[in-house]
Amino acid sequence: MAQLTAAFRALHHDRAPGDALVIPGPWDAASARTFADAGFPALATPSAGVAASLGYEDGETPAAEMFAAVARIVRSVDIPVSADIEGGYGLPPKELVARLLETGAVGCNLEDSAGDGTLKDPAEHADWLAEVIAEAGEALFVNARVDTYIRGIDDTAQAVARAQRYLAAGADCVYPIGAPPDQLPLLAAEIDAPINAGAPPNGPSLAELGRLGATRITFGPGLQRKATAAVREIAEALSSGTY
Repeated sequence: MAQLTAAFRALHHDRAPGDALVIPGPWDAASARTFADAGFPALATPSAGVAASLGYEDGETPAAEMFAAVARIVRSVDIPVSADIEGGYGLPPKELVARLLETGAVGCNLEDSAGDGTLKDPAEHADWLAEVIAEAGEALFVNARVDTYIRGIDDTAQAVARAQRYLAAGADCVYPIGAPPDQLPLLAAEIDAPINAGAPPNGPSLAELGRLGATRITFGPGLQRKATAAVREIAEALSSGTY
């Protein structure tokens, strides 16, 4: 596992502009195998996509079910898998790290929103991240989410300030989720670390996101929702007799 974690960490460094690391988000073992068979070097589970596959709304998946789903995905492939474990499910850092490592995941997303949708205090969250990272050592690649944009704060300075706190706490990468693509160059100029960008449904191409400053690109639940839409079309064709 240490080799997989090291390989995953290395994928985020020394990348040329326009050559962002594209990491699909599997929601179950079958989708994970499909992405791995297509040649992607790593995967990153989306919490909302996994929740949907388990019959939950986003943010409502019990911790035990999320960790079990991540473990099934990890077992199904031989490439690194990072896991979106939301806000950590209220677990103490030691237990959170132990349960995540039990799944075989090499990394995680941790968000800085509270359960009620408000932003956490950045200093307190940075301290908590530091505890998680101290427990994990080099065993986990920590992607610290910065939620200012999705909470309605369209202010690059605030996003940068939070990102820098989390990097100082030991995070490997930051994810200013919902950042407008045209702000990526501003973020990249101020953040001396890998930056995760989400791929907007009708936004710039993956290559363009890389040129704008993204180090890696993930998709949230977007891929799972497209797959569900395709299944819905099949279901409608079956029910109408046009399949």
